[in-house]
Amino acid sequence: MIIYKEKINVISQGMRPTFHNITEQAKKAVATSGVKDGIFLVYTHHTTCSVMIQECSFDVTYNGLEFLQQDLIDVFENIIPTCRKEGQYMHPGPKATEFALKNDESKAEALNTDAHIRSSLIGRSESIVISDGILDLGKFGQIYFVDFDQTRSRKREVRFHIMGE
Repeated sequence: MIIYKEKINVISQGMRPTFHNITEQAKKAVATSGVKDGIFLVYTHHTTCSVMIQECSFDVTYNGLEFLQQDLIDVFENIIPTCRKEGQYMHPGPKATEFALKNDESKAEALNTDAHIRSSLIGRSESIVISDGILDLGKFGQIYFVDFDQTRSRKREVRFHIMGE
């Protein structure tokens, strides 16, 4: 059995959710691994981020988001409004704010509750079958890493874990 691990870094923009299409990096990692049949796991440790499989929408809004990405943000805005002020959500409370300050995050940067909730709904990982050395994404599938935290630009880490023969 082959086990192959790889990390990639992306930079979120801040001020709005950031979508990164990481499909080509994933395909390259599978090719490098030499696995012909197995499982490709993509995940992140960041609790305000998600990994999802979706089709490319091709059409792009004026702010650079694909239409389907903007639609997702609009739906989330209706059910999980962006955290804009202290007290809008219970989190972060006094202890979480104190913890954030001790970890080089300002009070304003701790106001990212919406990102935590959105991430928990979509999830932070995807598993994809590798068949004959190819990621089985279907005809339209693309892998996206999404940073829902809008408080500032951040460097984010995405991990690949490939297992198989």
